[in-house]
Amino acid sequence: MKRLLKYLKSYKKECVLGPLFKMFEATLELIVPLVIAAIIDRGIEAENPSYVVKASLFLLSLGIVGLAFSLTAQYFSAKAAVGFVGKLRYAMFEKVGTLSYSDIDELGTSTLITRMTQDASKVQNGLNLTLRLLLRSPFVVFGAMIMAFTVDVRSALTFAAVIPLLSVVVFGIMLITMPLYKKAQKGTDKLLTRTRENLSGVRVIRAFGNEDEEISAFRGENDALTLIQRRVGRISALMNPLTYVLINIAVLLLIHTGAVRVSEGNLTQGEVVALYNYMSQILVELIKLANLIISITKALASASRIADVLSIESTENMGTLTKGKDTDIAVEFCSASLSYSGSSEASLDPISFAVRKGETVGIIGGTGSGKTTLVNMIPAFYKATSGEVRVLGEEVSKYSPEALRGMIGIVPQSAILFEGSIRENMRWGNENASDEDIMNAVATAQALDIVDGKGGLDAKIEQGGRNLSGGQKQRLTIARALVRKPEILILDDSASALDYATDASLRKAIKELSGTTVFIVSQRASSVMYADKIIVLDDGMAVGIGTHSELMASCPVYREIYATQFSEVHDG
Repeated sequence: MKRLLKYLKSYKKECVLGPLFKMFEATLELIVPLVIAAIIDRGIEAENPSYVVKASLFLLSLGIVGLAFSLTAQYFSAKAAVGFVGKLRYAMFEKVGTLSYSDIDELGTSTLITRMTQDASKVQNGLNLTLRLLLRSPFVVFGAMIMAFTVDVRSALTFAAVIPLLSVVVFGIMLITMPLYKKAQKGTDKLLTRTRENLSGVRVIRAFGNEDEEISAFRGENDALTLIQRRVGRISALMNPLTYVLINIAVLLLIHTGAVRVSEGNLTQGEVVALYNYMSQILVELIKLANLIISITKALASASRIADVLSIESTENMGTLTKGKDTDIAVEFCSASLSYSGSSEASLDPISFAVRKGETVGIIGGTGSGKTTLVNMIPAFYKATSGEVRVLGEEVSKYSPEALRGMIGIVPQSAILFEGSIRENMRWGNENASDEDIMNAVATAQALDIVDGKGGLDAKIEQGGRNLSGGQKQRLTIARALVRKPEILILDDSASALDYATDASLRKAIKELSGTTVFIVSQRASSVMYADKIIVLDDGMAVGIGTHSELMASCPVYREIYATQFSEVHDG
């Protein structure tokens, strides 16, 4: 938790002034019962109307000043809470940006979203309430008890007895519910993960007719979360009735004692009313304190989850190198292998090969053979478990992330575009790219017809590219990577939605790019057969490296892929 407090340092003044003005307001509130007692005893009972008017005007002034103090406290508390959580969200977003793919895989996207939204909001509400009420409520409770003793010691003994009992109830419930709130938050994470998967994969679910199974799975997780929330809700719900019972018993004792004392002439009617008002103040403040503790409990559980994200040490650990060696070798794998976190088996067995500048490398293999794993090691999205991956003669982890990835243009398997114009999407590759640079990249990516058909570079792309077909999205993501004019271009199965003619035109245009080293990941033999070097993967192992003719003669796996696909084309 100490890790989070540094983000509150900028709001020291607000954290002092917020509670301070609340204490001023509480002080005025403690004076009110004494003024009412005086109105009853010196004004009404003494039949002195002018005193009643003066005292009433004094009460009104107390209310106006108290309101001003309350609004001021509210302003400073809200400013501190909103500002603090704003810094926390920014820190979390910045931290996620530094995490490696392995770290994000381990945490999960859904839980990161939950912590940036729901957890951050709970921390904000908790801090706001804490600054306003954490000091005020106990101050009013104990202040009311002390003021009661100034009115009548014997009657005030009731206050001294009931406050410890109330404290036991409040803090006992807090200790029980705090771990349950943490458990409920984990259940929310699981439910959000399930929801996110179902919403993003709704077309697949409908295609396979699995709606009932997914509904059943969702219902099971939702029921488990509901069970936890009901349990913690039942325990929390005991807070108000138990405190009300104790307070009302105390009020009965107070009225009984006060009535006896008035009949004896030791207490006035106004003083009994004042004591009752002080007891009512204690009741109201303890209810506030009880609700505050519930909010603080939720906020602490959420703050702990945020602190967990901020305390993660990124496994990326990149260096500071900005430039590679003057060498003809663009990329080199030296017995490099990779095992994903939590996996007992290697996803990619040790592999060694070298690629010269300007060469085109094809990577082919069946689903799950390790193609994407291999190319993800070039920009150091995943670190080699053993061996080395070198770019321009230097091990990839020695480069700064900006320098390494600035040399590489990547087109991932999933064609992701952002809401905005085509021009804005293209400038993700190079924010300073001119329209001419963009159009050249678009032409190379065989996407001119898209831009022209949409009305130019100012044409809007909807969120996720909803207004584009799969092939259109793939061509625009390729153009975005080309805008960067990368030294190394990685096409990770990024032409799967293209027809054979467009795919061939695309490969021809890319091959004409001067000095660019190209990695083409594909399941199509036709996409890689003209590459300078082809790497054949099977179950994480490199079973063949060579040209098309060499592999046809020496690699049964490649020969089988080629024969299967070309016989299908011929049959079709």
